[in-house]
Amino acid sequence: MRPFLKNYKPQIANCQLNDQQSHIIKTAGEMFFRLGIRSVSIDDICRELGMSKKTFYVYFESKDALIEQMLNSNIAYIAGKMEDLLALGDFRQLVKKFISHQEAEKNDVRRVPQLVYDLKKYYPRQFADFQTKCFETQKGYIMRYLELGVAQGLVRANLNVELTAVFFAKIHSDAIRDFEVIESHGHSMHQLSHTAMDIFVRGVLSEEGLKLFK
Repeated sequence: MRPFLKNYKPQIANCQLNDQQSHIIKTAGEMFFRLGIRSVSIDDICRELGMSKKTFYVYFESKDALIEQMLNSNIAYIAGKMEDLLALGDFRQLVKKFISHQEAEKNDVRRVPQLVYDLKKYYPRQFADFQTKCFETQKGYIMRYLELGVAQGLVRANLNVELTAVFFAKIHSDAIRDFEVIESHGHSMHQLSHTAMDIFVRGVLSEEGLKLFK
């Protein structure tokens, strides 16, 4: 079995899960990131949990369902973090906090190439659904961030907010799907995220916003 990221703690959001479901997802997620999704069976998960398969199936009807819920939980967690940023109500602080969150969230599902590889190859339906949800979630929050910036005079008033949000969310979504291209040029997804953030911020700011940014 090939080694995956060590000491990875998957992000688990409530997402209407009961305690036992959350515990199963957390344990399974740690195993997926350590050993690979394909290498970990339901038997392995149950053994790690000290749980019978009969009990496991009370909470998840299949491994596919478990993976789908793990991905949905990750999206819910990320959305919660984005809501926290918007709650600041200050575009300058929002950008600053967003960059610091990028450092803290290096290991979210979307930035682990090995995991993305397994999802693409063995769970294409779940991966496609995950990508669609990530795109829509990211687009929605980018629009709200930009609208806040426009209202505070730090984002260009003539900016097409919706098209800009679609553009950057699409770029990020495609980069996740085709991460092999990024890595083949000697770069990581984390480096891509930082570069995209720099381009995005500089491209949308007003003159006043650029002064503050510099």
